[in-house]
Amino acid sequence: MDERSPSATETNGEKPSRGRINLEKASILLIDNTWGVEILTRIFTGFGARRLHRCKTVSEATDLLAKLPVDLIVTEALIEDGGDIYEFVRTLRQRADNESNRFAPVILLSAHTATNKVAEARDCGANFFVAKPLSPKVIMDRVLWVANGKRQYLETETYAGPDRRFRDDPPPGGIGRRRNDPKPHLEVEENNA
Repeated sequence: MDERSPSATETNGEKPSRGRINLEKASILLIDNTWGVEILTRIFTGFGARRLHRCKTVSEATDLLAKLPVDLIVTEALIEDGGDIYEFVRTLRQRADNESNRFAPVILLSAHTATNKVAEARDCGANFFVAKPLSPKVIMDRVLWVANGKRQYLETETYAGPDRRFRDDPPPGGIGRRRNDPKPHLEVEENNA
């Protein structure tokens, strides 16, 4: 898009996002066994991503993650005959074969947004749950949110993943902050124009 032309949000009266994200160097895993993976591929290619890895099943994704570090995982929540995505994310967070992948942001996509499925996504360690239908703007907003996120990575006996709280309350009883989380390879720049 031309820097001088108004974006769709500017013409609709909404304030445009001032952040830009560079996905050219990011390694992104897309998991879906339907035509939806083609839409995701086009969306991320439009954002400048060049290192896209597409898998149709949980087992394909697990094999790929054992060999290759990724910066972002975007997956359909319901993969027919492809495995349990919620269990995949839970396992990834607790014991990934490639240690850096444990901390990779995970965005789950679904047309089924029942409260119990959103809660399951949160509780398995996903960073964000996005309801379909998708648009490039919604995907970019969520990627920016994850890249700019300040949620700490937590590990307990029953949970591993990003802090499920969205507020930035101080720790209780004077306990200090947890260690810094590894940051994904998503570069965020401020656009001052």
